Amino acid sequence: MSEPLTSAPLIQLKGVTRCYQSGDQAVTVLHPLDLTIEAGEMIAIVGASGSGKSTLMNVLGCLDHPSGGQYLFRGQDTATLDALALARLRCHHFGFIFQRYHLLPHLDAAANVEIPAVYAGTYRSDRQARASQLLGRLGLADRSHHTPSQLSGGQQQRVSIARALANGGEVILADEPTGALDSQSGKEVMAILKELHAQGHTIILVTHDMNVASHAQRIITLKDGRVEQDSGQSVALPRLAQVPVRAQGVTGHDWDRYREAARMALHAMLAHRMRTFLTMLGIIIGIAAVVSVVALGQGARNKVIAQINAMGTNTIEIFPGKGWGDENMAKIQTLNKGDLDALLGQPYLVGASPEIASGSQLRYRNKTSNGSVTGVSSDYFQVKGMTLVSGRLLASHDIQQQAAVAVVDQKRIASLLGQDDPIGKVVLVGTLPVRIVGVVAQETGFGPAGQSVNVWLPYSAVMSRLISQHHFSQITIRVKDGVPSALAEQAVTALLTKRHGVKDFFTFSSDSIIKSVEKTTATMTLMVSAIAVISLIVGGVGVMNIMLVSVVERTREIGIRMAVGARQSDILQQFLIEAVMVSLLGGLLGVALSLGIGLLFSLLIDSFKMQFSLFSILMAFGCSSLIGILFGYLPARNAARLDPVVALARE
Repeated sequence: MSEPLTSAPLIQLKGVTRCYQSGDQAVTVLHPLDLTIEAGEMIAIVGASGSGKSTLMNVLGCLDHPSGGQYLFRGQDTATLDALALARLRCHHFGFIFQRYHLLPHLDAAANVEIPAVYAGTYRSDRQARASQLLGRLGLADRSHHTPSQLSGGQQQRVSIARALANGGEVILADEPTGALDSQSGKEVMAILKELHAQGHTIILVTHDMNVASHAQRIITLKDGRVEQDSGQSVALPRLAQVPVRAQGVTGHDWDRYREAARMALHAMLAHRMRTFLTMLGIIIGIAAVVSVVALGQGARNKVIAQINAMGTNTIEIFPGKGWGDENMAKIQTLNKGDLDALLGQPYLVGASPEIASGSQLRYRNKTSNGSVTGVSSDYFQVKGMTLVSGRLLASHDIQQQAAVAVVDQKRIASLLGQDDPIGKVVLVGTLPVRIVGVVAQETGFGPAGQSVNVWLPYSAVMSRLISQHHFSQITIRVKDGVPSALAEQAVTALLTKRHGVKDFFTFSSDSIIKSVEKTTATMTLMVSAIAVISLIVGGVGVMNIMLVSVVERTREIGIRMAVGARQSDILQQFLIEAVMVSLLGGLLGVALSLGIGLLFSLLIDSFKMQFSLFSILMAFGCSSLIGILFGYLPARNAARLDPVVALARE
């Protein structure tokens, strides 16, 4: 609002009308009305019920707007002001005293008085001092921390007067200020208003009580929306000295607005605890589901990868043929010792071992068992990452001498030997007596399956003494740490293709398994998370519904705040913060529930653990905030767009 001319009347109405639409009919409450009020006057507007006096007061206080004519405040046409400018006008120039006090019930007296100063951007220390000074001046110094329910009617009206003066109260609009008071309290309130008038405040009384009106210097009588009588002419009086306001700047003002909005949101949530909890329930379930699903997926992934790592990390297996299911695979016999020696000379490998599989029956004394017999080199156990439990592993001289020695797995050998120590025992593998020299930990993950006893012999002994074969079934190599598996796979392919003259083999790396596992778990996690997101959406709809109900229930509060200077952005911000707080608290409880599920899961299941990540938890809170903003915006916008006069009239 631009600075008006000081020579202009304080308030000037020129042909102002106010009409309302009632069904298909237009009802005229104020007929063309001319009125001039000078600064410092004390005026009473009187009339019977329905005469239009309350409507006129709402127009004068910029709570309502004329349907026609001009309303000039210090020469400025209020019709040219937007909602923000009108809010500033109410905040800095007008003070309202209502018949029903309109104090916010959850705030104490001092906090109620401070509200206009909060919206004016006054320093917190300044507005607290101002509230204390006003309450002391009105005889309520010892009641400043009492809520409205702890105050009498007269005391509440004094708090309302103090609130009207918080930002100076250049113009005080009092709507039936003694209507709800006993006679003694009414006299005290009128004495205060007369004192304020003497100090230079412009007082506009709206009343039907002629005893109250008699205190004014000028009485304007309305009848059927028209000025029936005006007892005196406007006289310009000295302008009231404005209360100095030490504005705290944008940052400080915004912080106070946030703090006030957060306090209001917390109160609204605590006032309806069960409803708030039920509103949050959808968000709690959705967030808990999302975080738990991600933790389960991560735990399963880590478990599978750990099993793959137990078999040998960063390994590449080479098979004859063009790929899995190649019918000619068994006819291709090109993988041989020359390939093995060539691979062992490569700098990017730490080991290589052939594998020649042979199913044979095992016999120990009078007991037999099916055996999975595999011919390997001394590098095999390093390549596969197996752990020696007792004895020794196969050595180079075992390979060279085609020795009939074997390494067995710890668990399955017990089915053949019982509780006897395997080391040194001689087991008949087919027709070949073999001495056990080592025991390794049981294979896990993708190793040999079934109940067969795993037995590893020197590949030279298997080829010459068991099956008379001169080619390998496969070759497994282990890549050095730090060397990308894909590059090593390309180099191996190029080397063997050059040796064979044709690519008659294919490779399969543990990296491929890991990628496949990651892709599968990611797909499953995404699918289940999508289902959980539906819960979040349902929770968001719940937030929106509860906020819409909250707007309806708190319509009068919104009107009070607008009357004392709240802007549309203040109301929008307040309800948005409330929605976000509900969502964030739901997110916090959802994460706590998920962590509780993880703890219970770890107590009941030993195979793997749920793996919670900071990222998933932060994402959960991000989702909560987004839900609060998205689903809280519509109710918040509805609240901000309420017409102040309509909001105040809502019971």
